[in-house]
Amino acid sequence: MKHKLLIVEDNPDIARLVQLHLQDVQCDADISADGAEAIETFNRHSYDMVILDLMLPTIDGLQVCQQLRQSEQYVPILMLTAKSAELDRVVGLETGADDYLVKPFSVLELQARVKALLRRVEAMRNTQPTNTKTTTLQIGDLLIDSNKRRVSVNDHEITLTAKEFDLLLEFAHHPGRVYNRAQLLDKVWGYGHDGYEHTVNSHINRLRGKIETDPTNPIYVLTVWGIGYKFTDQDF
Repeated sequence: MKHKLLIVEDNPDIARLVQLHLQDVQCDADISADGAEAIETFNRHSYDMVILDLMLPTIDGLQVCQQLRQSEQYVPILMLTAKSAELDRVVGLETGADDYLVKPFSVLELQARVKALLRRVEAMRNTQPTNTKTTTLQIGDLLIDSNKRRVSVNDHEITLTAKEFDLLLEFAHHPGRVYNRAQLLDKVWGYGHDGYEHTVNSHINRLRGKIETDPTNPIYVLTVWGIGYKFTDQDF
């Protein structure tokens, strides 16, 4: 089955190169050259994924990402950036991007990340219950709506990034299961990030900061010393 993607990139050579190599992984892609056009195109069509450059004319990639995340339909976003600083990557992820690639990137890495994100979305759709009444999980004061991808604590809605939500959902679906960092990278990011296991730690810390009353003494996402993390199996 072919997937339909939207490439948002103002460099025509890069955009066409990405479009060409996506055909090798069964993906057809449209191209938008600026942020405003991308939002308009996205709203007119149905896409399986968006590849989004950070630096764009009219509206930059971060603003585009934020607006796309307001859509009712969840679509994975792979952000492209010429900036290699950790802060730029974190800001991109915080605005809702699922993953990022720093330019220049290899074609094989691009294809691998696209396939990984599409696999994750497909797996999520296949396991999602058809009855919307069963898509909510209540753990103590924590409420997770997997259908609408919303989280609240004590009836206050919490804003999570795409990866923070996926991480929380993976934990909540398997209470008591102990994960090491490599397993979480595989389950949540879709493939191994060599040398990036610290990514798990930073996401865990940010997730705790948002859902835990006292992040230094968590009750939901627990540390298993010497191994990794687990989600509580306690009855609240």
